[in-house]
Order: sequence, then C-alpha cells, then structure tokens
Amino acid sequence: MPAVYAGHISQVVWLHPPWAQQISEGKHNFLIGKDISTTTIRVTGTDNYFLSDGLYVPADQLENQKPLNLHVILINPTEASDNCEENGEVVSAKRLKLNTDETASTASASSSVAADLHYNTSTVKKKEVQNTSALNRRETLSECSASSSLRNSESPIRDVVKDVCQVLQKGDAYVLDIDLDFFSVKNPFKEMYTQTEYELLQELYSFKKPHRNATEEGLLDCVENRVHQLEDLEAAFADLCDSDDEETLQKWASYPGMKPLAQLVHSLKTRMESPDYEMVHQAGLTCDYVELPHHVSTEEEIEGLIKSIKVLLKDTPKPTLVTIARSSLDDYCPSEQVDIIQEKVLNLLGSVYGTLDVHLDYSSISSSL
Repeated sequence: MPAVYAGHISQVVWLHPPWAQQISEGKHNFLIGKDISTTTIRVTGTDNYFLSDGLYVPADQLENQKPLNLHVILINPTEASDNCEENGEVVSAKRLKLNTDETASTASASSSVAADLHYNTSTVKKKEVQNTSALNRRETLSECSASSSLRNSESPIRDVVKDVCQVLQKGDAYVLDIDLDFFSVKNPFKEMYTQTEYELLQELYSFKKPHRNATEEGLLDCVENRVHQLEDLEAAFADLCDSDDEETLQKWASYPGMKPLAQLVHSLKTRMESPDYEMVHQAGLTCDYVELPHHVSTEEEIEGLIKSIKVLLKDTPKPTLVTIARSSLDDYCPSEQVDIIQEKVLNLLGSVYGTLDVHLDYSSISSSL
C-alpha cells in the first residue's frame, strides 16, 4: 500500500494457488490515501481482507487519494498429458470473471503493474528477498498470445494470459514479484500451538463480517467494532507480558468476548515456563475470517505450478524487474523445500528470459545464471 500511496503502482495482479483464499476472486477497484483523522494509510476497499484489519474508511475521509486496480486470479497446477506440445505441458489454470480486485506489489515510474505469485498475510514477515534482475521489455502486447496446444476442462491458461496482458497495457513497466510460498506453504502457528490453543485463538480473534449489502454506516460500525476488539486483545497480551498472574488474567477474561483467554493462557503455561504473549497476539491476528494457508505441496504439485507459471510467463511481456521472497525465516515456505523451489524458479526464469543477473540479498552473493 505505501508504494501505491507514493504513486509508483496503480495496477496489481495477484496470482494465487488454490489453497490461498484470503481475497475474493476477481477485480477490485478502490482508493488508497491518508486518513484525515488518524493520518494513517487507509483504503476504500470493502473486501473482508481490509475490513478485518480495520483499514476501511469512506472516500471523503481520505487525503491524497490514489486509485488501485487489484486483480485476483487463481492458478492451478498443470497436470501431465501426452497430447500436448512442449514437454507435455497442459495447464490447469482457472480464471474466474474479474469482479473484484487485489494483488501484489512493486514499483515503477508513472503507472506500474505487479504480478504477484504469492498471497498476502496480515502477519509481519522477516523476508529474505532476492532480486532477480530483469530484462528490457522489448515485447509488445502482440506477443501476448497463448499457446494453441493448451487445453483445460475448466478455463485455459490463455484466458489468464489475456487478462494479465490487458492489465499490462495500462503501464509501460511492471515488476514480477514471486514469493516461494506460492508453491508450498505452512501456517507456522499450527506447529507452535496445540489444536485446542489454536481454536481458542480463532474464537478470541474471530471477525464478524458485515451484511452482504451493508451500507456505509454498517461498514463503519463493523470496522469500529473490529478495531476495538483488536485494541482490547493487544492491551490484554501486553498486560500479560508484564504479569500473567491469575488476577490479571481474570480481569481481562471478564471483558466481553474474552472468556477463552483464561483457558488459552492456562494451556500455554502448562507447556511453557514463560509464554511469548507478543507472539501469541501476532498468531491471533491471523485468525480472523479465514485461516492462513497451510498446504505443504508434493513434488508433483510444485512441478505442476512451475509449469503453469512457465506457460504464463512465455506468453506475456518481459518484466522490468523480478523480485523473489524466500519466506523461509518465518517458516511460511517449508525449510526443507525452499532451496529446491528456488532452484526450480530460477531455472524457470532462465529458460524463459535467458541469462539472469541474480542478486542474493540473504547470502551477499551475486551471479549470472
């Protein structure tokens, strides 16, 4: 959002795997600006993704408004077939009609597009980022033709290519941002806490969605209630960091909707000498209207997604820059798979774009591949 607010990005395309469903499929058009009452960046987007974080405000409450067109498109793994050209690639990529709007992030001069292959989470990630250069954009939109050898029982990859190319027409440069947890992802909090503890977090942090046809007043009430809920929970866990004695715990558990807090803390204290309540709160913030994705992919699924993305990239113009986030320090991309996935992605980019100038920020090594 800061990059949009700064005027670097106006178009974002989020290409997501089947197990990442945080944002509604389709096309979303909304404004990003500075809230005149809080001076923080807020949006007019009404998807639950924004409402659950308390980010929605009406347009007349925003200064320095910047438009964002967000496109959310589903990509399925390619299934092998003997009847297709190019190493038997058949793409099982599904595109739903663009009715709503959300995607990735990156920057360029006047108008820019980000094709983001990963989902966004509300947790703070310590990302290892590697910038994989890119490549003068010599292609024109006439090159946006999908291979006629592709077919699919649902919607073929050519439809995805067409949609992405339509977005690219609106800017003369774009950044391709790839998160390796697009290919395989874990919800690290499910390994950190027991099933019962995780369910208690979900109960504590559950988000009450507004009515489908909610008025502006209804949306504002929804956001106000959500902000108060999160503020109370943040204050409770901050208090517990100072002292988690029974008196403090029961005080907070007596608040409306906070009853599960006592059982949660008791459970944590039986397993840990000194629970990290700040981390517990961060975990809770991911338990709103939908769980974080948790899908450790098989080798076949990873290879299928690689093939799907390869077909897409071959039939769209070259990006101005490619950025890759490993997402392994925070355990979103499985540590036992991240290096394998990275190698596959770099090989994929090399096969599509040729020699790469690779900068590995996490290891201080650069190379040409």
